[in-house]
Amino acid sequence: MKLVFATNNLNKLKEVQSILPERIELLSLKDIGCHEDIPENQDTIEGNAIQKADYLKTHYGYDCFADDTGLEVKALNGEPGVFSARYAGPQRNAEDNMNKLLNNLESKDDRSAQFKTVIALILNGEQHTFTGICKGDITTSKSGNKGFGYDPIFKPEGYQQTFAEMDLDLKNEIGHRGKAIKLLIAFLS
Repeated sequence: MKLVFATNNLNKLKEVQSILPERIELLSLKDIGCHEDIPENQDTIEGNAIQKADYLKTHYGYDCFADDTGLEVKALNGEPGVFSARYAGPQRNAEDNMNKLLNNLESKDDRSAQFKTVIALILNGEQHTFTGICKGDITTSKSGNKGFGYDPIFKPEGYQQTFAEMDLDLKNEIGHRGKAIKLLIAFLS
């Protein structure tokens, strides 16, 4: 089975490839000659995932899946949420995003948060969605050099290290994207 994963994020691609069974051949946007920015201008994480998958199916015709992920911080009324990648501006800079989040949380006692990933699959003309959530807390400073995005400041529930301090296998086992991908794999089986 061949599926296109609608992402240009090589870190996400690597993470997902490490989870999928060998019988599923994962194609990247580059593999199918898609070099444009796929629109993601919906007001929900689920909406963005669906929009990206629809765009790919409409313009390229492949069975595909897309994901969107957001970090939702309770004390900030769910921010950055759907704007996680662009939280500090259109440059999509992870350091800027983390700095803004840490700044906004400086006076807050509640640092609870959750990562949420929604995967939208289009297979044989039908759309399906899968959601993975990982609860945890935002740390007061960055720690670790693995992972990407907000990983250096997110500590999952029940663990003493941030996502950026964990090896990929553990992160995939307990993390939001790993949970959503496992639901996708179970559906494809």
